[in-house]
Amino acid sequence: MPAILKIVLVFAGMLALTRVRVPLGLALMLGGPALTLWAGCSAALTLRFFGAAWMQADLWLLLAITVLIIEIGRFMTEGRNAEEIVAATRRWGGRHGAACSLMALPAMIGLVPMPGGALFSAPFVRQTADLIDGRPAWRTAVNYWFRHVWEYWWPLYPGVIVAMSLFEMLTTWQFIAVQLPFTPVAVAAGYLFLVRPHVAELEESGGAAPPGSNWRAFLLFLPLLVVVAGVLLAPFPLRALLPGRRVQLIKLLSVLSGLVAGLLLIVAMQALRRERGGGGVFAALRSRRSLNVLFILAGVLVFKAMLEDSGLLPLAGRELAISGIPVVGVVAALPFLAGMVTGLAVGFTGTSFPVVVGLLNVEGSSLTPYATLVLAFGFGYMGMMLSPVHLCLLVTREYFAARLAAVYRLYLPCVLTILVFCLLISGTLGVLGM
Repeated sequence: MPAILKIVLVFAGMLALTRVRVPLGLALMLGGPALTLWAGCSAALTLRFFGAAWMQADLWLLLAITVLIIEIGRFMTEGRNAEEIVAATRRWGGRHGAACSLMALPAMIGLVPMPGGALFSAPFVRQTADLIDGRPAWRTAVNYWFRHVWEYWWPLYPGVIVAMSLFEMLTTWQFIAVQLPFTPVAVAAGYLFLVRPHVAELEESGGAAPPGSNWRAFLLFLPLLVVVAGVLLAPFPLRALLPGRRVQLIKLLSVLSGLVAGLLLIVAMQALRRERGGGGVFAALRSRRSLNVLFILAGVLVFKAMLEDSGLLPLAGRELAISGIPVVGVVAALPFLAGMVTGLAVGFTGTSFPVVVGLLNVEGSSLTPYATLVLAFGFGYMGMMLSPVHLCLLVTREYFAARLAAVYRLYLPCVLTILVFCLLISGTLGVLGM
């Protein structure tokens, strides 16, 4: 049996398991050994590969990074902090304060990744949407779409971190630069198809912006700025301190250092204001959703390591090179399918990107790094946004009591806009040999 077919069948099997309520993390951990056994490795060797996968520094660094991200997200969405953010967006929007708030609030909450994060922004959207009595499907589509405008490149998202670590031929700056244009296109599409038809109503009903302190609102975002500064600037001293270390290790240590600095700033701010986060530091880790995210991340890294150990990727690449099957089609289809079935960015990057990067590294594949990243991520992300099992879509629909078909009709034009943009950009980059 061709190696590529073995990979695809195991890949499809993992996705099928998630459809019968097997946790994605467990499906990934079963898929890794299945690949190595099917590749002809003995049970003893497979077990050794499985143990070695758990000893990876990347795995434990990613878990530590995710723990810190969840804790910073809890700080941003605590009651008083959330109220300050709502008031600030209304003030900063001026005459268009209500429309600006409708888009900015889910986007601002989206700066901090957290499981089912759209549920945190839904009450803010409701406050503004109540001004015009918006339909449940419209409220759901607005909250859902704008909640996810950063996840193409924002370096705090687990899916982005996984993608950056797999595309190790690109620096953090290069990854962000090529993915960044997705965000303004997503915002423009959301405004054009979702918000613009209601702008006049929002302006008439918005009223005066709530009073508040712009300085306090800025302080709430200061930890995020510290985190991002750490992510972008830490690689320079880390490369000097750790010469010869792997590129992805430097990337992960940079993210970790930025998050530690951000969390220390939060603790200091709370001490100065004599406040305590509800439940104490790392209280969010006691939630089932947070633990599930950590388990999924562990599964992603175990699957990636065992896929590499199986030796199937180089063989599959050679088979594709001589078969005439368009490799570009595989690069777009696998992430889209994975995103649709798992409903998670870390799901499609973790399951399909090891295959995509493996094909990219095969001699004669004609794939280029930038074009491949844009194509794979764009299609994977839109698959995730269309997934009926995407947690953010599920919780937002439940919160607003909206019908799925009606929600799809509203934001499908936004999805199509991103897919067209993705094809145009990846095609251009491919022609330029980038």
